[in-house]
Amino acid sequence: MGDSTATADLDVALEKHRTELTGYCYRMLGSSFEAEDAVQDTLVRAWRNHDKFEGRSSLRSWLYRIATNVCLDMLTAGNKRARPMDLTDSTPLARAALSPRPDNTWLEPVPDARVLPAVQDPAEAAVAKESIRLAFMAALQQLPPRQRAVLILREVLAWKASEVAELLDTTVASVNSALQRARATLAERGDTGAEGAVSDPLDEEQQKLLERYVKAFEEYDMAALTALLHEDAVMTMPPFDLWLRGTADITGFMTTLGASCAGSRLLPVRANGLPGFAHYKPDPENGGFTPWAVQVLEISDGRITGFHCFLDTRRWFPLFGLPLHLEAEPDEAEQSL
Repeated sequence: MGDSTATADLDVALEKHRTELTGYCYRMLGSSFEAEDAVQDTLVRAWRNHDKFEGRSSLRSWLYRIATNVCLDMLTAGNKRARPMDLTDSTPLARAALSPRPDNTWLEPVPDARVLPAVQDPAEAAVAKESIRLAFMAALQQLPPRQRAVLILREVLAWKASEVAELLDTTVASVNSALQRARATLAERGDTGAEGAVSDPLDEEQQKLLERYVKAFEEYDMAALTALLHEDAVMTMPPFDLWLRGTADITGFMTTLGASCAGSRLLPVRANGLPGFAHYKPDPENGGFTPWAVQVLEISDGRITGFHCFLDTRRWFPLFGLPLHLEAEPDEAEQSL
């Protein structure tokens, strides 16, 4: 009984760190699914080796040490996850072609609830959300793995330099040097604050903008949609490397190659600290609506500056807890007869 109680207590103690560890591993790896695998590996290693834990640091610090080593091992292949605009130039609509790349090419979206633990401090919550936004995540992927770990631990999680040095088995001077180089790299990119105008929670103006977006998209009203988009807005569609810039090319794509999305339905989701939607398009074979994309929106100065459509619905919709089919409303069903 004593052993089983101790085991249960250990399971509970480890499990309460799952969400924050998933957030850390996601920032390190850029992949929702790899992050969950890394955390599971971390917790299994901790469970198996708990008798060797000497208590010289907290259980949380020990778990972060294990998680860091797991992530660094996974990053030895050198793969840097990216957004389409990190890999190619924008394509004019006249030359648009849908060319997929392998899944491990792409920076992946993540539901807020899986990586953002509940915190009482609004400022701390805001920093956490900003640190999983797509532009910041893409910038992180450009850093060498150990610099990435240092930046996340110091700037996002607010660890002391001495604590990071102990975790990485290095010196405070080395940690400070790595942090300085990481900051310089991010400063050179200059796009990590692109989504900084998104309030937490969304302010009234942003809520109204999203309501207008849903109405314009579901009615497939390109004039109304154009009024909501920044003139330099971007649209991406992983796993395709195509990305479009500007309202004319975006709405032109939607009415040509994307014309089957007319009459779609959008359900709100929270992804990467940003507003988003589960996009269902009409299902002509079975009726109702079928999953098409998870959209993540970027907002600045009262306009939508980007919408990123992640199309691998077999992976994303279960991850976000979304149904794989929507029934048509009664009036819609009648109209289709």
